Amino acid sequence: MPSPTILTGLIVGAVLGFILQRGRFCITGAFRDLWVSRSWRWFTAFLLAIAVQAVGVAVLTGTGSITPEIPRLSVVATVVGSFLFGVGIVLAGGCATGTYYRAGEGLVGSWFALVAYATAAAASKTGILSGVTTWVKGLWVTNLTTIPASIGVPDWIGVVILAGVTGVVVHRFVILGRSRPAQVQLPAQRTGLAHLLLEKQWNPLVTGLLVGIVAIVAWPTSWASGRPDGLGITAPSSNLVNLIVTGDPKRLDWGVLLVLGILFGSYIAAKASGEFRVRVPSAQVIQRSIIGGILMGTGAAWAGGCSIGNALVQTSLLSWQGWIALVFQVLGVGAASWFLLIRPRQRRRAERATVRVPASV
Repeated sequence: MPSPTILTGLIVGAVLGFILQRGRFCITGAFRDLWVSRSWRWFTAFLLAIAVQAVGVAVLTGTGSITPEIPRLSVVATVVGSFLFGVGIVLAGGCATGTYYRAGEGLVGSWFALVAYATAAAASKTGILSGVTTWVKGLWVTNLTTIPASIGVPDWIGVVILAGVTGVVVHRFVILGRSRPAQVQLPAQRTGLAHLLLEKQWNPLVTGLLVGIVAIVAWPTSWASGRPDGLGITAPSSNLVNLIVTGDPKRLDWGVLLVLGILFGSYIAAKASGEFRVRVPSAQVIQRSIIGGILMGTGAAWAGGCSIGNALVQTSLLSWQGWIALVFQVLGVGAASWFLLIRPRQRRRAERATVRVPASV
């Protein structure tokens, strides 16, 4: 019988889903903007979430509340899997959490991507493709765990450096933000807290800060339930599929309730703010979403984590796996963005430039 403490997973997930939906916290967009619009706006918010969690995890670890296990770096699996995951999230139109919260908004394309992602993750972790995953993860395994340990310094020094670099980046973002013209806001229909939560556009940095805080809370609540880990999406999604297919109650844990909570929280946020709407995309978009979901699930299983498990959580632990995964996820997003967005845009511009304008008579 599952411990009652796993219900905190549902609560944490609902809060996270609400924040993601209202804050429009899209990791795919953050990575894509680096290539398409050369904007660091959302990546700065993501970096803030990492740094905030890193400080929180350092405190929790120092007090003995948690003892995170750092995976050894599997080079090929991390590099190839993360790159595939990066390509997949562009095709799917959202990363792991982005797919969940957009599914909660009523985006049908995300429904297809979510099913493909969870199914591919289950197949790659415990199903018919698990042998391939084991082979890939065993190709080049090192003894590298955390970056500070590799250079012989305490982890807290790495946390201080990360926090300092993040502080400089955030300060630069704030200064640039002040020089930009204010965005046009629609007339307020609500007042007080309801206006702030459901109507007013959230600041990216505030959203990133809140995500980091939720990530900290996830550690002790997950550990209390018997799941020694923090936020994670891929393994819980795989467990959810296995739970549905086999009915094995052992698959029902804190992480499964977390992902279900994200769906529920994003749905509540979208309904309360008037943003929920069932939107059916074209057949081409659905096909891309399915292919993207398959690449996401397979890539995350190989790499040992997705944009949350690796790029948000493992980076806060200063692990080699996390930071290398982050780099190759960004590169994967860049490659997909080049072929799907940047190159077609350049081609259209070139075609317009070659169109001859008739001379005036």
